[in-house]
Amino acid sequence: MGEPHDDRFTRRGLLRSGAGATVVGALAFGTDNPCTATNSDPTYATVDYASLGIQRIVNATGNVTTLGGSVMPPEVVRAWVEASKSFVNIVELHDRVGARIAELTGYESALVTTGAAGALYLGVAAAVTLADPALVERLPDTTGAPNEVILQKAHHSGFDIQLRGVGTTLIEVETVEELEHAVNARTALMFFMNINNDDGKIERDEWVRVARRRMIPTLLDASADVPPVERFLEYQQLGFDLVAISGGKAMRGPNDTGLLLGKKNLIDAAKRNASPFAPTIGRMLKVGKEDMMALLAAVERFVHMDHRKEWQEMERRITVIEQAIQNLPSVVCERVVPLIANHQPHLIVSWDEAQVKLTREQATGELRMSDPPIQIGRVGGTGSKGIVISVLALQSGEEELVARRLHEILGRASE
Repeated sequence: MGEPHDDRFTRRGLLRSGAGATVVGALAFGTDNPCTATNSDPTYATVDYASLGIQRIVNATGNVTTLGGSVMPPEVVRAWVEASKSFVNIVELHDRVGARIAELTGYESALVTTGAAGALYLGVAAAVTLADPALVERLPDTTGAPNEVILQKAHHSGFDIQLRGVGTTLIEVETVEELEHAVNARTALMFFMNINNDDGKIERDEWVRVARRRMIPTLLDASADVPPVERFLEYQQLGFDLVAISGGKAMRGPNDTGLLLGKKNLIDAAKRNASPFAPTIGRMLKVGKEDMMALLAAVERFVHMDHRKEWQEMERRITVIEQAIQNLPSVVCERVVPLIANHQPHLIVSWDEAQVKLTREQATGELRMSDPPIQIGRVGGTGSKGIVISVLALQSGEEELVARRLHEILGRASE
């Protein structure tokens, strides 16, 4: 007996249902290939956030993944669109784009990845499989291979799963003595979480010195740690073999992109574990031709832009907000620049809750209930005082909106 017949997936079934309306409409309008229909084709509905009932958000948090990373500049968007118009050899494109990014950043080699998390994952895979390329096809089975990743106790994070994902075990240490004892024939990699440098007992330079002496590759998670642009060379000069950086934060590339920078032999090993090669554990971490070219454009822009001018613009935006609220009862405005990640000026706003009858949580909630919603959030290095406003991701004129709304909320609570 044959398979059950399901009319929903026959041509007749599609003609009867809304699921086939677009295809049928395209045929009715005489389009030979529905895929070639233009945006002006009346058979296609407008697709945007509003059509899904989703509001745009005023991003006063910064370049965070949960809000979409960044808004890509025009030159980055142009690169993405141009890349979408034709086909290329993806392996060759990875090589050429990586070579140009390496040249721009001062590293031996580079690989465009699926965010900094994808860079961590492929960096560990590279360290595990480098000595035995046959391992590539059997990860996460690391039997007989170096499969331990050493990190400091203070350097655990929500990204530990990327470090374990290729079949490795995390080995936790706190002191240099424990680190020396932990290194053995099973050690594949020594991992360092850059933003936690001051939290652990072993700082970056000492970590690298031990690794060099014991001939163990090192991987630095510096996801949100540029700008300043000088950080690229700083981390290389410290001696890290691999560095993972987000492409979708302050560099303003696509939100789903990242960079793995470092030694050529390790980057080559990372590529071999990644798409388009198969079977590989990184096949699902596919980076499209559009993302590669867009991130290259973002890196070009970032390296050559006037960072002083951008800093001045952020300071100007903060001034607009300060001037709107600084005369309200007990309100205090302070500027702070986190030392490592998110190294840009932020505004801390605090007040005496006995005079301004509003908690920080209530203020945050009222901002979120604005139209459009204004979302704020605290990043590392800004302490625990008041509420934090980031102006980096604000679009033209939005600093005025934030200033006006804050004045309304705090002013009403102080009456």
